[in-house]
Amino acid sequence: MEAKDQEHVAPIGIHLRQNGAQLKFCPPLLHSMRINHFDRKLGEMKLTLETLEDLWHLERVLRPNDKVESRTMRSVKFGEGKEEKKPVRIVLGVETVEFAEFANRLRVGGKIIEGSPEEFVQMGRYHTFDLEPGSKIKIIKNWKGYEVKRIEKAVEESKRPLIRIIVMDENDANTAILRGYGVSYGPEINCCGSKREGNYEEKVRQYYGDVASYLSKHPERFIIAGPGFAKDGLKKFIKEKDPKLLERVSFENCSTAEKSGVTELLKQGIIAKIAGEAALEDEEKLIEEFITHLHKEDGLAAYGLAEVKTAVDARAVKKLLVLDESLRTDKRIEEITDSAEKNRAEIVFFSAKSDAGHKLKGFGGVAALLRFQIN
Repeated sequence: MEAKDQEHVAPIGIHLRQNGAQLKFCPPLLHSMRINHFDRKLGEMKLTLETLEDLWHLERVLRPNDKVESRTMRSVKFGEGKEEKKPVRIVLGVETVEFAEFANRLRVGGKIIEGSPEEFVQMGRYHTFDLEPGSKIKIIKNWKGYEVKRIEKAVEESKRPLIRIIVMDENDANTAILRGYGVSYGPEINCCGSKREGNYEEKVRQYYGDVASYLSKHPERFIIAGPGFAKDGLKKFIKEKDPKLLERVSFENCSTAEKSGVTELLKQGIIAKIAGEAALEDEEKLIEEFITHLHKEDGLAAYGLAEVKTAVDARAVKKLLVLDESLRTDKRIEEITDSAEKNRAEIVFFSAKSDAGHKLKGFGGVAALLRFQIN
């Protein structure tokens, strides 16, 4: 026998009633990532993955030579007969990790180093785990303190509701969703009316209906913001059609209906006020604080490998700012992070997908806020 490896815009109009009855909108039932078992001495952690964010956080802590165990299916060929899929338990030596956001999966690849039943598993062959929400895995590695904290924080973060955001004016509405790893932008909804046309008011109501229909299709909390009166018109429209829907909508102000309006809401702290916690806002505030110290030239900011390493060795670092993808790809940044943890510095990981993360990347992927000057 032989084993082988192997948002779309809402339709026009609003439908807030069904069979004459008012629709009832309930908050989504949320499931959080679970740590089922953790033995620090053996380096074994068993996890149940529940959300897309869980997969993203897991990608950030998995490294080459870690071991991942999971149950999967492998194709087995019996003699000259046809192939059959058989359930197997496989332990991989990790070589590659790829987060595929739009495929809703995390691909973990490497050589098989252990497995059962032995007759269905070929040691040394390459295999790939396609991990999805609902997957159960065991990770065996030399866990660093900040990696454990990241998983524990992910467990807490996954308990909070997702937040959807709409920034709108009288012509366009840009939609977005706040995730633990950054902001994903969704469909743009447009008003096809013109004030020069006689049916402009009808087109505006149709526009409000399209936006309200998008709200009704998603049970999460919403923030709606914009520079003018369009958000107020939408609020009045929904109040007429289904005031219950407004219970999970917060209306705020921002200066533009472009995607940059979402970044503006992050910087203003509005999302943190509504979500209760927002790592993305913390990133924005920290990078702005870092840049402010640079402009002041007060000696309380450092960036780049050599400068930050000097500050870490001098125990001068108060907060270490690390781009998560740099930690995985640059051994020198990993060593600096390890040293900073031993020196009791606060370590803050920045998402490579966030605006603040892009700024940090421009400073070499690692920076620091200092307790005192070192020059």
